[in-house]
Amino acid sequence: MKNLMSQKFYSDICSILEVTKASITKAVNFEMVKAYWEVGKKIVEEEQKGKGRAQYGENLIKELSRKLGLDYGKGFSATNIKNMRQLYLLFQVKKNLRSEISWSHYLQLCRVENTNARQFYLKEAVATGWSVRELERQIASLLFERLALSKNKKGILKLAHKGHEITHPYDLVKDPYVLEFLGLKQESLLYEKELESALIEHLRDFLLELGKGFAFVGRQQRITIEGDHFYVDLVFYNRIAKCFVLFDLKLGKLTHQDLGQMQMYLNYYKRYQKIEGENDPIGILLCSDKNDTVVKITLPEGQKDIYASRYKLSIPTEKELVAEIEKERKLLENYANKKEK
Repeated sequence: MKNLMSQKFYSDICSILEVTKASITKAVNFEMVKAYWEVGKKIVEEEQKGKGRAQYGENLIKELSRKLGLDYGKGFSATNIKNMRQLYLLFQVKKNLRSEISWSHYLQLCRVENTNARQFYLKEAVATGWSVRELERQIASLLFERLALSKNKKGILKLAHKGHEITHPYDLVKDPYVLEFLGLKQESLLYEKELESALIEHLRDFLLELGKGFAFVGRQQRITIEGDHFYVDLVFYNRIAKCFVLFDLKLGKLTHQDLGQMQMYLNYYKRYQKIEGENDPIGILLCSDKNDTVVKITLPEGQKDIYASRYKLSIPTEKELVAEIEKERKLLENYANKKEK
């Protein structure tokens, strides 16, 4: 029998059905989230009635889990019902629930104790389309804390309610960068080429760590000046900030020669790569160790195109992160005091 359909015709029909299927799945998932929120609300209201009796809430959840399991099957373990209660307690205004993310996303959000951090991760998960795994990783790597530690109280609240806004190229910079996905040990003897190769091998994870709007341009990008060749380790472009972002990888302590080399790279990109409508490029020296005083003395005051950031090969605790930031602040204060004298 002659085939009456072209492959394109059939593919178009399949595309229509797949889009509809995805929309239906998304709608069903959000209806489930809203239903779980309603269940959580009922549990909290019932618990409040019996709050004078010890263990009332725990026993209520166990009994509810048993009966729902008999009537509706899986999905109503005591743990999951506690999660429904937690969903309501943390998102008590129903209209604040977002349809763009799933129940699994909400499970990750409910584990975030800090209200500002939780609001930030919700905003970013919706805006960037993080998968559940990506959201889990960003929470574990303390993304909010890393972005918030350099801000005042007003800045932290803005970060929580609006997410990570990129209004200037320097908004792209983090310190430290967390590279736990490379699977390398902090104490390992590394060479810069090995670190570069590992980042390229795990480029998708590195782009997640860099943040929104980044596109990879290339590695070992050659710059030729009067017959001499120089190579930028990694070059990215950020479509939100509309600028190139150059990375130079450094092992050991940062030196003033490293900063001077980056300045040359930036000057070249400003003059020969930047086009009309783009912002000036920024350079990030990604190093295992750095000296903020060297950076401050070497670079002109007020310069906002070269940054030195450490990298961590494991996820730091919040306590460790705060301690490191405080250490750097004291070093900068000492430098400022010496300068005034």
